[in-house]
Amino acid sequence: MKIALDPTPFHSTHSLLEFPALAADLGYEYLQLTPHRDLIPFFTHPKADDELVRQLRKACADAGVGVASVLPVLRWSGPDEQLREAAVRYWKRAIQITVDLGANQMNTEFSGRPEKPEESEACFYKSMEELLPIFEREGIHVAIDPHPDDFVEEGLAALRVIRGLNSPNVGMVYVASHTFHMKDEPLEIMRAAGDRLRVVHVADTMNHHASHGLRYITNPPGNPVRVHQHLKIGDGDVNWNEFFGGLGEIGFLDSDDTVMVSSVFAEDENADEVSRYQLRTIQDSVSGTANRA
Repeated sequence: MKIALDPTPFHSTHSLLEFPALAADLGYEYLQLTPHRDLIPFFTHPKADDELVRQLRKACADAGVGVASVLPVLRWSGPDEQLREAAVRYWKRAIQITVDLGANQMNTEFSGRPEKPEESEACFYKSMEELLPIFEREGIHVAIDPHPDDFVEEGLAALRVIRGLNSPNVGMVYVASHTFHMKDEPLEIMRAAGDRLRVVHVADTMNHHASHGLRYITNPPGNPVRVHQHLKIGDGDVNWNEFFGGLGEIGFLDSDDTVMVSSVFAEDENADEVSRYQLRTIQDSVSGTANRA
């Protein structure tokens, strides 16, 4: 298992080419590259040319840091056909960037619209008809997160959509901070996913169902919003013993192909300290799970 830093908290303070040295300074051996204006922005065409990709790969080599995964977020399931077609073109460039960085893991979100689930699912499968042969040809594995506000948000439902692709190159992301949006129990999702679970994001969140639904209050009541946080481990309601224990049970922690990402976004003012804390806590939790086994 690779333990990677999501550098999103540092996007406003560091340049893209500074991320590898930063990750190394914080103790990480791997990076997950998330949407960034100079690489693969949210929803639009990738902005990195071959020279910038070469420079980024060199910066990683110089720092002794690998790219564990690349995370684009594009409208490949969007019901707007023009935007869906554009997203497929953007995906093709994102795949090439990933290959050129020497990585073989991508992860992303289902996207689409929850109020148009049937149309969005049809668009997702249509996009995959064109993209799946490229993933398979390039040896890229893509893992998908049922993100809050996607056309599929529940854990087991997401696995069914993934299974329908009938490809070993597609799996699932489990984002701990989305735990209380996925409806199904964490262990049930992990056990059902098995070796399809290739990437997990480690960040805490509060259970918005707690206090009879009044843990968070939005106005006016009944707003169709999805609320969660990306807090450091221990600041929310995620059951971390269950989380790490479940990953140990399905073999995630012992696999060479899996990626565990620290993805805390709520404490940018303390990002260095939080990133180090996350790494120590993840390592201690993994070690403790192994010892209990």
